[in-house]
Amino acid sequence: MVGPPGSGKSMLAARLPSILPPLSAAELLEVSMVHSIAGQLSGGKLSDRRPFRTPHHSATMAALVGGGLRARPGEASLAHHGVLFLDEFPEFTPQALDALRQPLEGGECVIARANHRVSYPAKFQLIAAMNPCRCGMAGEPGHTCARGPRCMSDYQARISGPLMDRIDIRIDVPAVSAADLIRPMAAEASADVARRVARAREIQQERFESSGEKGIGTNARCSTAMIEKLAEPDASGLQLLRDAAEKMKFSARGYHRVLKVARTLADLDGKPTVGRIHLAEAISYRIAGERLTAAA
Repeated sequence: MVGPPGSGKSMLAARLPSILPPLSAAELLEVSMVHSIAGQLSGGKLSDRRPFRTPHHSATMAALVGGGLRARPGEASLAHHGVLFLDEFPEFTPQALDALRQPLEGGECVIARANHRVSYPAKFQLIAAMNPCRCGMAGEPGHTCARGPRCMSDYQARISGPLMDRIDIRIDVPAVSAADLIRPMAAEASADVARRVARAREIQQERFESSGEKGIGTNARCSTAMIEKLAEPDASGLQLLRDAAEKMKFSARGYHRVLKVARTLADLDGKPTVGRIHLAEAISYRIAGERLTAAA
């Protein structure tokens, strides 16, 4: 999420666990084991609420992916089956951010030392928030950045291109005006969104179980070969995807992640097939990210 200060990025991220389905029994056991190893299972209390971790941007690489004298789990593993929220995204050190590339791809954090090697699970959902530039107001109506476009490009370039390639959705969060606060528009309740998300998760689990893939629960974790079959578009959708891939220079990873997002959008709509409208929405989420990758 990219937007000026006070636009509600952190609040939106904090509300995300409220629309996610509760942990299953197997997931709860995995999460409890990781938290127990880290010494954060106070009083032996268990909860089916998904983890939500918010490390400060001064966190080190070891704090994010794990390490130390006893090679304890880091924030990425503590967010297993939950959400890892990184506020002020570019303020993290580049080395710490790039250390998340392997866990995002493989779903585990491997800590190798001279005398031992430890692997912790890290299947988390990464949510990041950042200002458009260092002053925070670039692109906002009525505001002019003193440093000009260079301020925004330099600030966003702190995030490496390979890391941005692993982020599926990038959205702009505009500033909230006084009129929005005085006369708020009708909005969908979190409980209604949660029911729609739970139904989409059930559809995905049923699909993978019928295919013999019992260890996969979401579209994000399926293989590239499988997503090409599950999200095979029609002729018009395929032409749209081909044109967008050529124009925006999608990487192979970006191409398959667009398919995964489109398949998820179709599941949220309750549609058995991926339509052109789902592909168009998934591509629109990717286009802004490709612009940021080019700046990096």
